[in-house]
Amino acid sequence: MKFYKMQGIGNDYVYINCFEKDIENPNELSVKVSDRHFGIGSDGLILLRPSKAADLKMSMFNADGSEGRMCGNGIRCVGKLAYMLGLVNSESITVETLSGIKLLKLNVVDGKVISVRVDMGSPTLEREKVPVIYSEPRVVNAPIRVGGKEYRITCVSMGNPHAVIFTENIDDIEIEKIGPLFEKNPIFPESVNTEFVEILGSKDLKMRVWERGSGETLACGTGACAVTVAACINGISPRNEDINVHLRGGVLTIKCTNDSVWMTGPAELVFTGTYSE
Repeated sequence: MKFYKMQGIGNDYVYINCFEKDIENPNELSVKVSDRHFGIGSDGLILLRPSKAADLKMSMFNADGSEGRMCGNGIRCVGKLAYMLGLVNSESITVETLSGIKLLKLNVVDGKVISVRVDMGSPTLEREKVPVIYSEPRVVNAPIRVGGKEYRITCVSMGNPHAVIFTENIDDIEIEKIGPLFEKNPIFPESVNTEFVEILGSKDLKMRVWERGSGETLACGTGACAVTVAACINGISPRNEDINVHLRGGVLTIKCTNDSVWMTGPAELVFTGTYSE
């Protein structure tokens, strides 16, 4: 089985072209290839599949084998790989995901994809659609007690659920301890991705992320979008302007308009290889 190891600012996945032959056990395979000691090493597995509704379909699986609805860094790499493999020949393509069809605009220079801009769609704030169990219709700067400490969270869905926490000194947070407590908290029936955010300025936000099913990762595209949405809602950042979100793996540029959230960032091929069980 031929695979492509790709990363978007450190958020790395194993990619497989399934246009000719599909994978029968992607959940199990994702666990095997993600292992950084006994496998290839990645945050999960992403399959490129044919689609009747878009140019292609993206199926994404976390390192624990669970299927994810959307991956911002992953979808940029999907766009680049599809262009590299000749599955698409346009610089504007559509990708079907479990969170709907996303529009990608490829920045191509001398035949190579340098960066990708993604229309991530409108954010969801309604509690039942995030989903989150809470007394108010929306969870904005709301108190929650986790691990014996009170946090204030803003909940946003960008196709998958996020809990955003604005705080200080995020480098000192023991995310390995607190992350799982948020992920498995009973108020999140589908578990949750948790972002800890430090405000560097109105247009510069620094974040760490604990992703459900994967743990702390170097980057999370949907997380960066959720953080920017939360910053706009809480009056920290302006709408309709580029906001730089600084992650451990690099910087993503996010713009929140009245209708959508746009994400721009790199997509890199690390190496290719073959895998046999």
